Amino acid sequence: MSDPTDDRHRETESDSDPRHDERADTPRDPAEEAMVSDVDSETGVGDNPQMDERDPGDDGTLIASEERRRNTSLVSALVAVLGAWVALSVLLYEVSGATLGNNVLVGAVVFVAAGYNYYRLANDIPLSVGVASLVAVLGIWLIISAALFEMIGGMFWSTLVTGLLIAGLSGYNAYEAREARAITDADLDSG
Repeated sequence: MSDPTDDRHRETESDSDPRHDERADTPRDPAEEAMVSDVDSETGVGDNPQMDERDPGDDGTLIASEERRRNTSLVSALVAVLGAWVALSVLLYEVSGATLGNNVLVGAVVFVAAGYNYYRLANDIPLSVGVASLVAVLGIWLIISAALFEMIGGMFWSTLVTGLLIAGLSGYNAYEAREARAITDADLDSG
């Protein structure tokens, strides 16, 4: 007598049907297979070659290369160094209280945010306009805080000048990133 749960001797329709997927209990549909192969991995390499001549994953790479041509990665690295200077300048000048906390916190945020934009550009990811704008605002805050916290001597001038440089360079980066996107979008639309 044979066991009804024994599958060794039964041949099912799925064994003879080439459209049936052995990994799942659902039949393979050619339209489903095409949809699965059209998935964009955001890497820009080999995605969706049948559907379109240009790959949407390449847009970010084009924007990032336009931004690199405009030296925004160098500016981001310089701003990160300036942020580190703001945070570490409290070791050089005698400060305490609010000035100490302000410069360490703002300098660390500027360092991390500008470093993040540099990292993005180094990995062919477009610069974040929002992050560059935030860093520009923090540079403006440094300018204001130099007078607000009544910093004196070298600390005043260090914070003021560094704030001006951070605000100007980050504002430049945000502007150039928007321009690079506009130029790349115009090139893609015309091509």
